[in-house]
Amino acid sequence: MFRPEIKVVDCTIRDGGLINDHQFDDRFVRAVFKAISAAGIDYVELGYRASKNAFSPTKFGSPKFCEEDYLRKIIDGIENKTKLSTMVDIGRVDLSQVPAKKDSVVSMVRVACYIKDIDKAIDLVNHFADKGYETTVNIMAISNALTPDLDEALTQLAECPLKAVYIVDSFGALFSEQIHFLVKQFVRHLKPKGIETGIHCHNNQQLGFGNTIEAIRKGANYLDGTIYGIGRAAGNCPLELLLSFLKNPKFNLEPILEVIEKELLPLRKKIEWGYIMPYAITGILNQHPRAAMALRAGKDKDKYAEFYRTLLNDIELT
Repeated sequence: MFRPEIKVVDCTIRDGGLINDHQFDDRFVRAVFKAISAAGIDYVELGYRASKNAFSPTKFGSPKFCEEDYLRKIIDGIENKTKLSTMVDIGRVDLSQVPAKKDSVVSMVRVACYIKDIDKAIDLVNHFADKGYETTVNIMAISNALTPDLDEALTQLAECPLKAVYIVDSFGALFSEQIHFLVKQFVRHLKPKGIETGIHCHNNQQLGFGNTIEAIRKGANYLDGTIYGIGRAAGNCPLELLLSFLKNPKFNLEPILEVIEKELLPLRKKIEWGYIMPYAITGILNQHPRAAMALRAGKDKDKYAEFYRTLLNDIELT
């Protein structure tokens, strides 16, 4: 599946950090960055540009804030073939703390938002574009968005200085038919304006990789993945599978396999991610995984049927 316009974005540190409050030590982050760069990945998202007024530095690790000195320390001495990206959440970024692109090692800023906040996302996109950054908008929880609302949002976004707009299956609830419909809708609005469609899939129903392939087939060219599928709850499309599918000679799978062996396997023994039943249940029911995460942190973490009944009851009550 070779298309020269395809770009791959690694979210290992950013999405993976949602499991452990981004408490990754510098050695681990450098190992991931070195592997991603050696693999020839187009972009690596090393975390968020989050405000310290919104998140406490005593609780959250450095990738939550991606301060310039920290990023320079991470990439220092490593041959860099990969552009750096960071993510911002609406209302959780201090714009005065983000330098202009000319003073930063970051190339791209990705704005995450829900469909109801497209106007706020556009304001941030324009702000970061004026500072010289490449930009994307990532529309989260898209399985709960209505088609007319998406049409209106995409019409507005098509006039913005964007590299891509992302379909984000936050709950891992979508199937191939829905992916096809959404990608066609996005491409129809965005492609005439030179803006690409992106895809970010979660693996609640073991469809993260499959749905990414389906999005590629229909024209998505910005593709997210994480090493060994690490990410909040069920995790993400595994980067190693995505690279093997793309068959682009610029990508090198071996550094990714090495960092899985040396870093991700030991980490997997300390923190949990990936397909397990509570996350599958929230995906089946198109629900945020927070309830499943709470279950897994408690003493009844394997009481799947009771958890399912409770979620069904809560849905019926609402």
